Parts: sequence; C-alpha cells; structure tokens
Amino acid sequence: QLQLVESGGGLVQAGGSLRLSCAASGRTFSRYVMGWFRQAPGKEREFVAAISWSATSTYYADSVKGRFTISRDNAKNTVYLQMNSLKPEDTAVYYCAARERSGGVTMASSSYDYWGQGTQVTVSS
Repeated sequence: QLQLVESGGGLVQAGGSLRLSCAASGRTFSRYVMGWFRQAPGKEREFVAAISWSATSTYYADSVKGRFTISRDNAKNTVYLQMNSLKPEDTAVYYCAARERSGGVTMASSSYDYWGQGTQVTVSS
C-alpha cells in the first residue's frame, strides 16, 4: 500500500506563492505516475498537474499553466507543486494522487489508485 501525505498549504494573498509537498511511503515511489488535484467547496475535484515516473513529461490544466510547476524527487520519495501568481480562484483543498506507471499519465482522477488526505490552500484577494 502506498501512503501519501501532503503538506505546505496555507493562507496567502493573491499574487503570492506556495509550494506543496507530497511525501510517499510504503512502495517504490518511482513505480508511480503522480498527480495533483484540487476541490473547491461545492465543486467537483479537478485535475491540476501530473508528472511521469521519470519526470520527463509533465501536464497541466489550462487554468494553472504558466503559474504552477510540478516536479518530483524520486530519491526523496516526494512530489512537489510550486504555485506562483496565486489567484482567489485557486482556493481549494489540494490532493496528491498516484497510479502505476504502466498505465501512463492521465488527467482522470478515477484512474488514480492512491490519494493523500489533502491540504488546504486559501488565497485572499
């Protein structure tokens, strides 16, 4: 079983930055494609970014492209989400997720097998 624990959320003013981390344990981290998703109150969970197991490929939602950067350190079993130029509409609970790398990278939340507990990001205007 792969365990995922997010950290780094908090309250920030619009235009500010945060870096989320997701630490994995329990399985070989490099076996997994990693993704970040978010869910705002009253809305469905949505894709934010994903990264291949080797970090050679990254994917972003249009709403965050150019502002957010996903990265991973397989030696530290950690995936990161650097968030810059934050906007109030980025306010949500952010989740990291993992799926077996054999399945490839996908933006579909239903394709991810393991999820963290989430970390709250609040952007004030």
